[in-house]
Amino acid sequence: MTATIDTRPQGANPFDPDAGLAGIGTPPAARTGSTVPTGAVPTPSTPPARRSAPRSLPNGGVGASRTGARRGVITVTGSVGPRYAEILSTDALQFLAMLHDRFDAARDELIAQRQLRRQDIADGSDPDFRASTRPVRDDPHWRVAGSRRAPGLEDRRVEITGPTDPKMTINALNSGARCWLADAEDASSPTWPNVVEGQLALHDAIRGSLSFTNEAGKEYTLRSADIVDLPTIVFRPRGWHLDEAHLRYTDANGITSSALGSLVDFGLYFFHNAAELIARGRGPYFYLPKLEGYKEARLWNEVFEVAQDALGIPRGTIRATVLIETLPAAFEMEEILYELREHCAGLNAGRWDYLFSVIKCFRTRGDSYVLPDRAQVTMTAPFMRAYTELLVATCHKRGAHAIGGMSAFIPDRRNPEVTRQAFQQVAADKKREAGDGFDGTWVAHPDLIPVAEAEFDAVLGDAPNQVSRQRPDVVVGQHELLDVASARRAGATVTSAGLRSNVSVAVRYIDAWLRGTGAAALDNLMEDAATAEISRSQVWQWIASGTVTHDDQLPVTRERVETILLDVVASLPSEPGSRIEDAAAIFREVALQDDFPAFLTSPAYQAHLVDSPADQV
Repeated sequence: MTATIDTRPQGANPFDPDAGLAGIGTPPAARTGSTVPTGAVPTPSTPPARRSAPRSLPNGGVGASRTGARRGVITVTGSVGPRYAEILSTDALQFLAMLHDRFDAARDELIAQRQLRRQDIADGSDPDFRASTRPVRDDPHWRVAGSRRAPGLEDRRVEITGPTDPKMTINALNSGARCWLADAEDASSPTWPNVVEGQLALHDAIRGSLSFTNEAGKEYTLRSADIVDLPTIVFRPRGWHLDEAHLRYTDANGITSSALGSLVDFGLYFFHNAAELIARGRGPYFYLPKLEGYKEARLWNEVFEVAQDALGIPRGTIRATVLIETLPAAFEMEEILYELREHCAGLNAGRWDYLFSVIKCFRTRGDSYVLPDRAQVTMTAPFMRAYTELLVATCHKRGAHAIGGMSAFIPDRRNPEVTRQAFQQVAADKKREAGDGFDGTWVAHPDLIPVAEAEFDAVLGDAPNQVSRQRPDVVVGQHELLDVASARRAGATVTSAGLRSNVSVAVRYIDAWLRGTGAAALDNLMEDAATAEISRSQVWQWIASGTVTHDDQLPVTRERVETILLDVVASLPSEPGSRIEDAAAIFREVALQDDFPAFLTSPAYQAHLVDSPADQV
């Protein structure tokens, strides 16, 4: 199949670009007596405003312009380690300041709209496909860029995921996967060293010079200095909702706030590596996390255009794969593809965060929206299957790649039975994905690459993908996507073991995250921030819904969970650097209080991670 690119000028959308939240909730302008100033979120649980009062800048502020015009300034407030100046150079900080000048306020407004939409759903407005954007869905002619003129993205049958510290970077690039999701988001704890040293590791890897020696003296090196011999790097910056506390942005009016984690991660990677990647036969490729609708995709597209123009790189060079990992985004897949079309490679089924989003949206909607134990919500549950089938059909209709999700099972080289079960579970998961039409998938461990690859090889053969395989048989509507009760109708239940597992896994993961590790092997599963989000959200929902555990017929209450929490904390070993008590305090805050923070990582970052021992250079 030959993809065609829509030639209409960017921004000339065939639908109202300022349409309201049709089908998802009441547009903000229609709320009687309600106003939403930029950056404000009018809910009782509104966190402190991101912006602070104007203050004088310490040395180190770098403006966005070398002209006499007063523009924004980025200031480094974090400590500086060896080679940090290579990443945090004057020119790089000027580039970040320019991006913040253009997009800081727009991001704040989108975050406000997110919370209004989320509240509408909690109040009873079911998400649906937008009437205002129907012309995009009904137009059969437009296509996205896909992998056209994007070397290294044609064949993505197996991608390995992981954080960007030097050891993991080398292991991922030596793994034999087709692509590497270089993760600065859910699989990375955003300590200041992780942020900057992850950028350094990527910088060196792209240039073939990365090496690492651990404390025991073991040396890790790249198997090739030529990047085209290694997995294609697809970098995932932090989502729109996350801030970077170690860089401060002061706008033209003298108002100072934390920089945006998304623009920091994207901007530093793009500034330092885009031209180098192109020269070496690859390109600047990205995964975009946590989008909740087409307007957020539009903002990323504008960022791409401005960034490419600023560095003299042709528009369309960037390629982005969007994770469909929120419930609102599942109803706007085609619109998201359209907004990013000249920069879009595909969509990914971010299954774990998708479950978190489902719980978050419906947490107050009663028993029919209660999800059973996390381990019992498989990808064959009807509402999950509807989501993945729609994703494949949507992608292939528009010439985009559909990338499957990660099976969390991991092998244990010291335990053959655990390894056998992991291989069996992963093989079944990838066989389903390949058969459904996915063009590639994720794994979390190098030993799983041959297992996943065998299932895709059986379907793809020598073809690089199956984008040409259309799925006219897929008919998915609002009911199918929202049929959350289908999991329990199929026999899945809420159990006392599932409740304890949620508490235990959440606390242990948060402990690891506070110590600087964002991807943690727990109970033979590779867990990231989405795991803790699902776990704490389920506990909150079960308490709010008066859920009774199936095996013992006891209600899930705060008192019951507190008892389990105390037992879990007491059972965990005390070791140097332990953050178990802090992890338990965070769990209480995000799972046992009346308010429900949109993300646990936001309050945990500000109150417990910044300036902690793990945050020191």
